[in-house]
Amino acid sequence: DDISAAAAAMVARWDARPDGATIDVDAEMMQVALEIVGKTLFNLDLRHEAPEMTEGVLEMLAYVVYRAKAMVAPPISWPTGRNRRYRAAMAKLEGVLYDAIGARRAEGSDQGDILSMLLAARDEDTGEGMSDTQIRDEMATLIIAGHETVASALTWAWHLLAQHPAARAELEAEVDEALGGRMPTADDLPALPYTRMVFEETLRLYPPAWLITRRALAADRIGDATIPANAIIIMSPYVTHRHPLFWPDPQAFEPRRFAPEATAARPRFAYIPFGGGPRLCIGDSFALMEGPLILAAVAQRYRLDGDATQLPQMDALVTLRPRGGLHMKATKRN
Repeated sequence: DDISAAAAAMVARWDARPDGATIDVDAEMMQVALEIVGKTLFNLDLRHEAPEMTEGVLEMLAYVVYRAKAMVAPPISWPTGRNRRYRAAMAKLEGVLYDAIGARRAEGSDQGDILSMLLAARDEDTGEGMSDTQIRDEMATLIIAGHETVASALTWAWHLLAQHPAARAELEAEVDEALGGRMPTADDLPALPYTRMVFEETLRLYPPAWLITRRALAADRIGDATIPANAIIIMSPYVTHRHPLFWPDPQAFEPRRFAPEATAARPRFAYIPFGGGPRLCIGDSFALMEGPLILAAVAQRYRLDGDATQLPQMDALVTLRPRGGLHMKATKRN
């Protein structure tokens, strides 16, 4: 219900603009996904903070990539422009989270969300609860990982649909028939199989987590390569999802690759947008509900078109992002 409400609020914001206005779809998807994760996980209303928080999250993630790539980086305490922007973004996020923690501690109520679970958690040996700093870290992890990834996939989905009119028409026909003009709910998902296929095919071509790392528990051998114990193995879903052995015409956007019979015929690890094994992304089911619901909510009301002569450039940061956002014309459907 929170997903549907957030999607409806976003569409209402678009309704207040002139028909055919250009919007930054990337920013819009970031904002709606942040509102959803704040409400569903922590019962936080982030509608007012969302625009500034999403910019801050991108600033922090860019800083992570910068530190990972730089041979030498100045300490965070040095007042460089990049460091100042990072600290300001972190202060904004921490302020929202600490306020929420303090308010919930003062209320002392169990609201049935993850914040209440974290506050109630006790160490099995000592009986000690989590500190505000520990809870802040858990909340920050879930908020950042829980919205920026889904938003990235949704952004690329709108780009792909604009580039493939036949797929877009099929999506629109499905949502029109299934919804009849109302906002979708989780109960509608079985009637939206093609919408889910569009989302899954987008995750194949533009997996937000384009790199996954694992540590070898013991020495191993793969083909001619010797893998030492404790070695860090880097896998790329972006590359695996384009392996011609498993994906005919791998660069093409073909949502029906994810029809049930086609999915059942593929090896399990040919498709790993959420990783796999014991550390499979904890939010995979959530994302596969949220993504199609937002696609359906928007597609029945708006058609998004980009500039065919200026395709977005992809930045491989923590996730795959369109450089400078994704600006598209939002036209109301009849």
